[in-house]
Amino acid sequence: MTRDRVYLYDTTLRDGAQTQGVDFSVEDKRTIALALDSLGIDYVEGGWPGANPTDTAFFDDAPHLTHARFTAFGMTKRSGRSAGNDPGLAALLSTKAAALCIVGKSWDFQVDVALEIPRSENLDNISESIAHIVARGREPLFDAEHFFDGYKANPEYAVAALKAAEDAGADWLVLCDTNGGTLPEEVYRIVSEVKVRLPNANLGIHAHNDTEQAVAVSLAALRGGARQIQGTLNGLGERCGNANLCSILSTLMLKDAYASAYETGVSPEQLTRLTPTSRLLDEILNRAPSRHAAYVGPSAFAHKGGLHVSAVQKNPRTYEHVAPEAIGNQRHILVSDQAGRSNIMARLALIGIEVAADDRRITRLLEDVKSREFLGYAYDGAEASFELLARRALGQVPTYFDVESFRVMVERRHNAMGELVTISEATVKVNVAGESFHNVGTGNGPVNALDSALRKDLGRYSSYLQDLRLVDYKVRILTGGTEAVTRVMIESVDAHGHRWSTVGVSANIVDASFEALSDSICYKLYGAGAPA
Repeated sequence: MTRDRVYLYDTTLRDGAQTQGVDFSVEDKRTIALALDSLGIDYVEGGWPGANPTDTAFFDDAPHLTHARFTAFGMTKRSGRSAGNDPGLAALLSTKAAALCIVGKSWDFQVDVALEIPRSENLDNISESIAHIVARGREPLFDAEHFFDGYKANPEYAVAALKAAEDAGADWLVLCDTNGGTLPEEVYRIVSEVKVRLPNANLGIHAHNDTEQAVAVSLAALRGGARQIQGTLNGLGERCGNANLCSILSTLMLKDAYASAYETGVSPEQLTRLTPTSRLLDEILNRAPSRHAAYVGPSAFAHKGGLHVSAVQKNPRTYEHVAPEAIGNQRHILVSDQAGRSNIMARLALIGIEVAADDRRITRLLEDVKSREFLGYAYDGAEASFELLARRALGQVPTYFDVESFRVMVERRHNAMGELVTISEATVKVNVAGESFHNVGTGNGPVNALDSALRKDLGRYSSYLQDLRLVDYKVRILTGGTEAVTRVMIESVDAHGHRWSTVGVSANIVDASFEALSDSICYKLYGAGAPA
């Protein structure tokens, strides 16, 4: 059976850059573009040349892509100018982008109110812009802005906008759900109707996620006749984001209903890079991955209840709809006060610890986990701390260093410029293989100062810690009042992109932080094979 080819178009570098709090550098864009190319995405949109200095600089030194078509985004020519004399089109054509995607109005209301030009003139602008791109040997794509609202208000005019682009030579007509409010069943109906009216057109879909249905909308458009899907890594985008290409790609390739009918340009081997690519974006943005994201989230294949774990061990498909390895993710067996022996054994097996099920140390470990969680520890989100706890119970983790004492001072004062500043300084005394080290560090807050002091000099272990970074820090107050018990969770990462989380609990927030910090360092040393 012949499968229809679906083309994937990534807009992370433009739509993603419109996300609140996201600000890509030129180098960030280059790294992401190369990762998307390696993944097998068909089109990588670099941004809007001329719209801002970053995008202009990025296109001036565009990355070399081996698979994806590098694409520039812009808009149709302005009224009152010829296509050859329009600065926006000139900026697009000045780039080396193989494909040019231009956006134009397809909703009569927008033409009347936003552009304030005759509707026929808008159609002429679309046609002349596409024809100008075709004449200069570039691949033209037309993004029909507000298409679904326009179609519902005036289907004849919305289709006329598409027809103007098609007749002028546009390779793709992309139907945009610009405000993200159209539901999947509406999208399916409208795309199906458009396909009947324009049977030879190559249709695409560009969905926003304002109703949390952008992925469903994209798949509905596919069933209706669209063969290009636009979206972003991790669903980045303005407001509530765009269609999440991670979920779309995984569904297309791993769910039988789609995999049997459609094919993409991504190979099964490339699909295993999806989770690392998703995490790469989060790393560039300096934020923790969305834990519960479908397919690629750290908890997407996490199992906590004892009955669930037992079932997963016998048949993973009981609670896993796809194999986590197919998208480069992995199964996580969580350990908590809800855990039974099966959780402990399964978790140990996942981290490569072989031990007999009737080993008395397993019973003691399970009791230790439950008693510590009663005190406030949470190991279902701090798997590195659990691994250390388990390996210590089994006598597998050496004592790399002993902390003799530590002290933290926070001082608020005026500096030499007369500015009010707060300075944190930490002092740590550690013993490494009989050698004493007295370290002092400063930082942006007491935890950062402690981290700086603890890692400043650990003798023979210092070289193992050079690429260790703390990337997330969470505090939860477990009991009320000034005597509150505090739980601190720290997430760390190394140069290889390996992330791990550790936990500390104490009535003193600094003490809890120091415990989590120490666990993070010990986990790094153990994983790096540091000698005892």
